Amino acid sequence: MAFRMPASDEDDLPVNHEINVTPFIDVMLVLLIIFMVAAPLATVDVKVDLPVAHAASSQKPEKPVYLTIEANGEMTVNDRPVALAALAQEVDAAAGADREQRIYLRADRSISYDRLMQAMNALRDAGYVRVALVGAEGTSE
Repeated sequence: MAFRMPASDEDDLPVNHEINVTPFIDVMLVLLIIFMVAAPLATVDVKVDLPVAHAASSQKPEKPVYLTIEANGEMTVNDRPVALAALAQEVDAAAGADREQRIYLRADRSISYDRLMQAMNALRDAGYVRVALVGAEGTSE
């Protein structure tokens, strides 16, 4: 039976040039489990009944521009009916095309969030980014 005796400088193990991915896979699996548990917790639906603001009213300009969304979804700008497509032109006329003027947005309590966001997006697209939401002052129902 023949075998080879290693030389004195061959006592070291050979160098392994492969990457050991086992710890990396372990970490990734732990992160995957954490995200799988945390994701459903981040999407919980919560009903919100917002309270009435009791803050002091700020001073309004001489001719404020009010955008009102009524309970039936109809919009008016300073008591003039307007369609969503013509909202930008109507607000321009009421504000004198002053993009820095604050637009006061009043909406009925029963309006859907989608309808409110449509109006706010139309104002933003028209260049009006200073929008104030108007609420009931000091009364709670």
